[in-house]
Amino acid sequence: MRNVLGVDVGGTFTDFVAYDAETRKVSVWKELSTPADPVTGIIAGLARYEDRQSVGNLRIGTTVATNAVLERKGAVVAYVTTKGFRDVPFIQRGNRKAHYDMSWVKPKPLVKRRHCFELDERIDAYGRVVTPLDEAQVRRLAKEIAAMPEIEAVAVCLLFCYLNPEHELRTREILADELPDKALSISYDVLPKWKEYERASTTIADAYLKPVVGRQLKAMRGKLNSAGVKAPAVIITSNGGEMTLEAAADAPVQMLLSGPTGGVIAGRFVAEDLGIERLVTIDMGGTSTDVSTVIGKKESFTTAFEIEWGVPIQIPMIDIRTIGAGGGSIAWIDKGGMLQVGPQSAGATPGPACYGQGGGDATVTDANLVLGRINPENFLGGRMKLDKAAAHSAIAKLAGSLGQEIEEAALAIVRIVDNNMVGALRSVLMERGLDPRDFTLCAFGGATPLHASALMREMGIPRAVVPIHPAQFSAYGFIMTNPRVDRQRTAQLVSTRFDAERANRIVDQLVAESLAELRAQGYKQDIEVHRALEMRYLGQNYELELPLTLERFAAGTTAKLWESFHEAHQARFGFSTPGEIIEIVNFMVTAVARTAKPALAEISVSDSPAEPKESRFVWFIDGPRTIPVFERAHLRSGQSVAGPALIEEDASVTVLEKGHRLAIHRHGHLIIDATQEA
Repeated sequence: MRNVLGVDVGGTFTDFVAYDAETRKVSVWKELSTPADPVTGIIAGLARYEDRQSVGNLRIGTTVATNAVLERKGAVVAYVTTKGFRDVPFIQRGNRKAHYDMSWVKPKPLVKRRHCFELDERIDAYGRVVTPLDEAQVRRLAKEIAAMPEIEAVAVCLLFCYLNPEHELRTREILADELPDKALSISYDVLPKWKEYERASTTIADAYLKPVVGRQLKAMRGKLNSAGVKAPAVIITSNGGEMTLEAAADAPVQMLLSGPTGGVIAGRFVAEDLGIERLVTIDMGGTSTDVSTVIGKKESFTTAFEIEWGVPIQIPMIDIRTIGAGGGSIAWIDKGGMLQVGPQSAGATPGPACYGQGGGDATVTDANLVLGRINPENFLGGRMKLDKAAAHSAIAKLAGSLGQEIEEAALAIVRIVDNNMVGALRSVLMERGLDPRDFTLCAFGGATPLHASALMREMGIPRAVVPIHPAQFSAYGFIMTNPRVDRQRTAQLVSTRFDAERANRIVDQLVAESLAELRAQGYKQDIEVHRALEMRYLGQNYELELPLTLERFAAGTTAKLWESFHEAHQARFGFSTPGEIIEIVNFMVTAVARTAKPALAEISVSDSPAEPKESRFVWFIDGPRTIPVFERAHLRSGQSVAGPALIEEDASVTVLEKGHRLAIHRHGHLIIDATQEA
């Protein structure tokens, strides 16, 4: 049982990467997804792996939780809170997404107001009990909830419980006793941090997902067993770590960005391999495009994720921006007669028109096929033949409405989706004060290499990398990931009356919880623990994260901590205020278990020119031309290709525009550079 298998269940394809620890061989392949039952695609893909009996670890990235929230197909939730705070999920925040959009409507929470209940209890801002918990009232409330058969889960979020969880823990015990068939989530377990609305929203989301995710993960384990796959299976979490199926069922909110994290993790290894300090990753699959950054060879993390604008899920996760732009994104004409692309997708069923599965809508994949960029005989290495006539027919309908030729309409579709992806790139770069000219674009996902050269041109990014196995790159990241546990807790302490004993107690507890969870996953060696604080000047509304280098807090060691905050504030905002009171808001601990990684194989070297396998007529923005087509598997380290050209592989195609030159790295990565050519 030596192999590690990464599985990325996407909206259109399920990707597989197998790593044999003895031979160090990496195998990759794809299977069409089954949206109604994701496990079916996993089983079908595993059937193609001859050595499946030797799989020792199955790491799965899934969109089960993501789709349940986005499609509003979760459980009916009862929300229990402190008296007077029932409306927090509905009041939300006072800000607006668009100040001048009079039609904007505040997003609805994942709970109905008639299912919100209050308890007459109170803990104050110092963690002191003001009004004791009335246990008889909790039992009466449980009977009231039991009388509502539609309710499947209960979320409990009491005021200031992150400082003193006594009331929440006892409420959970009573509800578990009175409502044994209901899923329970309490905010002290889910998000023991301040800011009442964010904590409530995250806890409600966890309860909203528990029955749905629990059923699917239980079914997943049963079907894997039936298929003869006995290996332990884990779910990749939003922070790039992993959880057992049982643990994921107990904390499903941790799975919200399960799939896209793998590509960012693998992108970090590419950055390390190539010595790149600033990398922007872009993953265009069949349904969506995910964008993130790797700076200083570290992924970017956030706790400010929102499933919809204004509905926050504040768990630690890799900072990824997702838009509805993929190879299956549907082109359509709006009421004003303008061509639009996405966010709706043809998915895996029926898929783009060219899949020949009954789809009639024109998609980005159909457009690339019509433009000559995709070989219909070589899709998935020839396993799946594309119907070029069906693609022409689908785009012809749009072209007729637009008064354009078919190729012009196809090119317009591609340019629009390029522009949509440019918007996503700008949101993670320019809107954060980062200069695209300082970054290298890491283009992966089955569809991204088709657009990488155009994105370089549009964004002014001077270099791009199409890594090895681009179409299975997220699954590749799953076999590269390190198990990781994040723990956070709010405890407001100020520099003028700092309680070192309390601070040490909080950090020790978070460390113990993190290590215990890693050990429960089976990891006991090579564990690193990182501590950090979120701090601010007293009265500020936002915090700065600062790594904690102190082993223990003590009266003689904290002066350096305050000095470090002043320096960080100066670097981030351009000013500092020495002498001002500093407040520690959140304590954070991350425990990481370092695991063995696949060694990247080196490809052979050649000083002879790269030889194209054929030529093809391809459309570009400056018109059609006949260009050379190269087979990626035949390219060798030391060779280069000048654009325009196509580089084909089993599950992807790299389009190289005029003015760009491609070089082959010794590990097989394709490195694209902008040249001075006209």
